[in-house]
Amino acid sequence: MSVPAEFTILDLSGKFVMNKSKSGETDKILALQGVSWIKRTAISMGTVTLTIKHYKDSESVEHVDIDQVLTGGVPGTREERILSWTERTNEDHLFGAVIGKSRRCKVDELDEDFLKKAWTADTIEHGVIQSYVYSDTPKSGTTWIANQTWGIQEINGERRYARNIKFTGPKGEDIESTLVYDYLGPA
Repeated sequence: MSVPAEFTILDLSGKFVMNKSKSGETDKILALQGVSWIKRTAISMGTVTLTIKHYKDSESVEHVDIDQVLTGGVPGTREERILSWTERTNEDHLFGAVIGKSRRCKVDELDEDFLKKAWTADTIEHGVIQSYVYSDTPKSGTTWIANQTWGIQEINGERRYARNIKFTGPKGEDIESTLVYDYLGPA
């Protein structure tokens, strides 16, 4: 289901489910991130639901908190993004130890062409959300980079929440993939 007409990149709050038929490659990316075959199989067979809370704190800094749940209530990961472009560490059961930073930026500030593609005019006007996460190699034992942009894209005539991912694997693998989500309603 498409997002409501008034839904914009300025407030991503809501519930979403990944639309696997409209989304690109995920299994190879997860494998290169060190996610086990069993977990990848569960993810591929299940439904991934995101509950997003997008807000500003008392100092007007944007936050995007995302809880992911797999079919049957199996806990996924929790993402707590602060859009200040400050590096933070995190460790979870799926991706292990990572370092990441997030921000809102104009598409012309991005280095990778793929991250600039397919955004709606209002997303371009207000700026995409960029998430740059990489493995904490000394702790995780693997090396990868997931550079993402988030926003609204028009797909088959419908406005959808989407993420463009430019992934670099441990041996320099280069994967570009777009994840597309169906809107389920308010969070």
